[in-house]
Amino acid sequence: MKSEETLFSLYEEERKFRDLHLHLDMTRGKPCPEQLQLSEAMASLPLPFDHKTEEGTDLRNYGNPYGLIEAKRLMGSLVHVTDTDRIFILGNSSLETMFSVINHAYIRGFLGDKPWKDLPEAKWLCPVPGYDRHFGITEYFGIKMINVPLLPTGPDMDVVEHLVSSDPSIKGIWCVPKFSNPSGYVYSDETVRRMAALRPAAKDFRVFWDNAYFVHDLEEPFIEIPEILSLADQAGNPNMVIEFLSTSKITFPGSGISAILSSKENLEDFSSSIKIETIGFDKMNQMRHVLFLKDREHTLEHMRKHAEILRPKFELVAKILRESLADFASWTSPKGGYFVALHVEGCAKEIIAHCRELGVNFTKEGAAFPYGVDIENSTIRIAPTLPSLDELKTAMEVLCCVTKIETLKHRGLAK
Repeated sequence: MKSEETLFSLYEEERKFRDLHLHLDMTRGKPCPEQLQLSEAMASLPLPFDHKTEEGTDLRNYGNPYGLIEAKRLMGSLVHVTDTDRIFILGNSSLETMFSVINHAYIRGFLGDKPWKDLPEAKWLCPVPGYDRHFGITEYFGIKMINVPLLPTGPDMDVVEHLVSSDPSIKGIWCVPKFSNPSGYVYSDETVRRMAALRPAAKDFRVFWDNAYFVHDLEEPFIEIPEILSLADQAGNPNMVIEFLSTSKITFPGSGISAILSSKENLEDFSSSIKIETIGFDKMNQMRHVLFLKDREHTLEHMRKHAEILRPKFELVAKILRESLADFASWTSPKGGYFVALHVEGCAKEIIAHCRELGVNFTKEGAAFPYGVDIENSTIRIAPTLPSLDELKTAMEVLCCVTKIETLKHRGLAK
């Protein structure tokens, strides 16, 4: 087909979408109503008759700011950590917890080291494309962010090792080791081991291990990655890794529980801030999660139900991209998580703006990069989870139509 004929048909398709007056949200990785319904029974679970935990804590009262032992065992079992002294249970948001940990380092420093606010310049490694809210935290604190390529096996460890070992002003790295946002990549065993064995020039360097999608597989068998805390111990880095978990996309995003897993020394140090910040988090909600999720096997069974809902959506995205954009773009094919990364030919900003005009909203251009700067103007994050299948089909058809138009413009074949 000649390019003129192709453009005519594309603009005809675009006009039909414009006439639909769409309002479709593809901006964030939210669970859909059917997923939320899976946990509805948790809200009505009866708590222990006397409202007491096995340690004698009254769930209804103040106290126990570091979380219930029952909740520590549950969250630890999901990532194969058995030492409950290395686990804190907090509120519903792991993002809030990451902010709090950096705030602690910024104001007080880690384990007696100099507070980051008193440093000439603190730096942070950011595998890209990555999670915009991570970058928002480090930017908020004025920490200079350094891009590191994210490969299908994880961050480029040659780059990471060189930078971390040679620059004492580098204080941390963001990591989403399983089904990373937005690419869906899973860190290889070698990457995890090399990360645990880093030799940082800064004594207060920390690996922020945001294990957000640790049981969010779409296929069987569930993918296992090495347990990094024990690897860091073996490598002589017991204080270097801080792992973050939450049930946000397991039960209710707005009413889940989160956890920090690290060395006892790190948690004791961080507790100096927690004790000032709160008298205790929601222990009744922690107990509800324990009663509902029970243990690792029950949790995995629960997540299989999530996968049954989400798998058709990811399959639909893959089918439409394969049929429509093979000559125009490339994309990732994750086996879990909440996103697909679409890579286009230098016109991502234009595609996102054009889709917005047609009533389909994607995450803002450049969001997957520090400071919102996508140098190659190439990455678009697709979040298939919230819309219905019909809505998703329409949104993807709009995206494909617009991608073809804007790519042809970029190639100089259209105006």
